[in-house]
Amino acid sequence: MNDPLPGAAPALRRLLDLLASGAATEDFADVLAEARRQGAPAAVLTEIDDATWTALRVHRTLRQHRRREAELTALFDTAGDLAASRDLDAVLQAIVRRARLLLGTDTAYLTLPDETAGDTYMRVTDGSVSELFQNLRLSLGDGLGGLVAQTARPYATPDYRTDARFHHTGHIDAGVLDEGLIAIIGVPLLLGGGQVIGVLFAADRTPRAFSPDEVALLCSLAAHAAIALDTAKALADTRAALDGLNSANAVIRAHSAAVQRAEKAHDRLTDLVLRGAEVPDVAAEVAALLGGEIAVHDAEGNTLSGPAAGPQGLTEAVAASRAEGRAVRRGDAWVCVVLAGQEPLGSLVLHGRPGLDDADRRLFERAGVVTALLLLLRRSVAETENRVRGELLADLLTAPDRDPAGLVARGRRLGVDLGRPHLVLVAEAADPAGRGRLAGAAGRYLFGSRGVSAEHGESVVLLLPDDGSATPGEAAEQAADRLARLTGLPVTVGAGRSAAGPLALAAAHAEGLRCVRALRVLGRGGDGASAEALGFLGVLLGDGHHVDGFVGTTLGPLLDYDARRGTELVRTLRAYFDCGGSLTRAKDELHVHVNTVVQRLDRVEALLGRDWSHPERSLELQLALRLQLLSDT
Repeated sequence: MNDPLPGAAPALRRLLDLLASGAATEDFADVLAEARRQGAPAAVLTEIDDATWTALRVHRTLRQHRRREAELTALFDTAGDLAASRDLDAVLQAIVRRARLLLGTDTAYLTLPDETAGDTYMRVTDGSVSELFQNLRLSLGDGLGGLVAQTARPYATPDYRTDARFHHTGHIDAGVLDEGLIAIIGVPLLLGGGQVIGVLFAADRTPRAFSPDEVALLCSLAAHAAIALDTAKALADTRAALDGLNSANAVIRAHSAAVQRAEKAHDRLTDLVLRGAEVPDVAAEVAALLGGEIAVHDAEGNTLSGPAAGPQGLTEAVAASRAEGRAVRRGDAWVCVVLAGQEPLGSLVLHGRPGLDDADRRLFERAGVVTALLLLLRRSVAETENRVRGELLADLLTAPDRDPAGLVARGRRLGVDLGRPHLVLVAEAADPAGRGRLAGAAGRYLFGSRGVSAEHGESVVLLLPDDGSATPGEAAEQAADRLARLTGLPVTVGAGRSAAGPLALAAAHAEGLRCVRALRVLGRGGDGASAEALGFLGVLLGDGHHVDGFVGTTLGPLLDYDARRGTELVRTLRAYFDCGGSLTRAKDELHVHVNTVVQRLDRVEALLGRDWSHPERSLELQLALRLQLLSDT
């Protein structure tokens, strides 16, 4: 290179100063213009012109280097964001913002695919002012972004509105127009294998041609965005897997705890059974394990242990439990049927635990199985004992006078004290073929008591200790009702008077048998009654004729009234019947005015009821009056 002309030295120094200060391109042309104004020679002007073009090339190179440095800095910053942040939205926002700043565009944005809807949507925007554009959705192949997603290649256009390479749709063009965009560049977010997971855009509101360097820069930022999305997905999958593992671990721990608790409960229940525990003991143990209160009911709903009040609709709940084969909830209680094969023995009712998980529910159902086992064992023992005691009862009814003392001693050995008062009930089924069912029902009816039953002749006889809780007539009514429910057949029950000792008990049996036959004759099959409850028929049927009881039952209100008031209602009624119902003859017999007789008979009606003069009731009253008169003589 030739040495520069001496006159060009100031201009050259000026060009070097401009390069050093990073001046604008226009400032370099001013150096040559200034030399011309000063009248520099042609050779000097030529030298300055060559130096200016050289300075401009250096200026362009430096500017490219600075831009590359800025781009690299941005990429490094983006990589740092990826390494330091786990917030996907923050990373994507930073990438879009850097794309806008580095390319110097008015806006930048990023779209992601919506696998459910089958299109893409705006995930992040920077510099956007249109709500319509920010909510824009693109189908695959539509618009510039749809084409980028479909082909996995970058596309740029200086004027999108007039570019025929893209499939224009009304809603896409409306959004672009509302944002005012003209020049657009879009590049794909790619994963390994060429999978497109999004598109990164930069756009201007004026026409502009994007250089290959700008396309490459945007592709680099898109690669970082793809890494961020893939990393976020991997983290999400990892978190989901960890959550799944934690859930599975919790389930395993809960299952293990339930198994251990079930084993503990099984051991405790087994120990109770082996130690000869009763049903209430098992119920109490299970109630303690479940933190509630358990009641045990028999097949008819009677309470065997625990709270007496069962839930509403207990019968329906037991039927539902039997049908479903598991415990069912009714209100705030749980009900579990107690089954022996297909035969319902009763039910368990759990109170105080409205919320019962599967493990506790299975424990409650297992308690039903253990309860069924205990009830079966008790029934088996009771049936065996009842069979032996039944032989005693059969001997007592067949030949009570053969060896009364021996029968009493034999009864004591079997736990039956014949020397104490007992009630004798005679039961007969409506269908003679049902006697076997009636015998089994009698055993279940006496289950848990010290009573004895046995088949004797055409009847089933029940011997119950008389604890004074019910009269013979009441006991017969209760037995008829319960035995009918147990057998499903009408059952007629007659009761003898309370008796003690073999001979008296045999007589009470004969009286009960006569009551059964009387009930059938009277058309009251399926009822229960005692001789006393049958009125004057009971007097005729009863062994020993319980006259005082009959008189007291029939005339009791009149006798009490006369005793309290000093009146003569009984004497007036006797005179009225003796005179054939004639008021005139009765007043002569009583030596009173006829109105007095009428007033007394009105009082009789008030005390005995309006049917006192009906034939059947009249017959009872006349018989009672005769017997009362005889007992007073």
